[in-house]
Amino acid sequence: MLRIQNLTQRYGSHAALQSIDLELKPGEFVALLGPNGAGKSTLFQVLTGLFAASEGEVEVAGHSMRHAASRALRHIGVVFQQISLDLDLSIRRNLLFQADLHGLPRALAHERIQAGCARLGVDANLDRPVRELSGGNRRKVELVRATLHQPTMLLMDEATVGLDPKSRQDLLRALHADVRERGACVLWATHLVNEAEGADRVIVLHKGRVVADGTPAEVTSAMGADTLEAGFIARTS
Repeated sequence: MLRIQNLTQRYGSHAALQSIDLELKPGEFVALLGPNGAGKSTLFQVLTGLFAASEGEVEVAGHSMRHAASRALRHIGVVFQQISLDLDLSIRRNLLFQADLHGLPRALAHERIQAGCARLGVDANLDRPVRELSGGNRRKVELVRATLHQPTMLLMDEATVGLDPKSRQDLLRALHADVRERGACVLWATHLVNEAEGADRVIVLHKGRVVADGTPAEVTSAMGADTLEAGFIARTS
């Protein structure tokens, strides 16, 4: 679903990402674990076409981000670290705007909006301005928005920042369900070890390089620790 080869991203003389090689398969929930400044957000900016990579190649569902970006982006849904909803529009109008951008027929858009919001428990206030929602419910609306066009790959950039434990749990549960039901691939960037422990696979990014890759148990063992948290702290300190 995602193939990254020799990816390097520079800002002047500083390399935020250095020779990254990764492959992600359909049906995988992958946690991208790294401390602040590891390069997680930079990687997402390259994967979503906001930055063109300094070197290397990125393919999504077989489409090159460098040579066929629009085709690649059709397969991606994304939730960035910062809230990106229009606070003055209602939930429904935010989601209809996104559906229009993807060319969804209005009838289908309304159907998916209703189903997605009901699934995450935000369907009772579809015509309420987003400004009036809690942080957790805003995140749920963003997840509905990211999945309206049924992408085969979901990118989540520290999506639980500022959420209470219940909202964080609900969001993770919804994503795991999407992986099971549709075979979607999720790349979940976080610096919270407990969010990575339930992933199928953990990739540890530190100073722009991949320093570990495998199941949570394999990564824990590779970092020579008894727990994933202890190994992560020791490896990235």
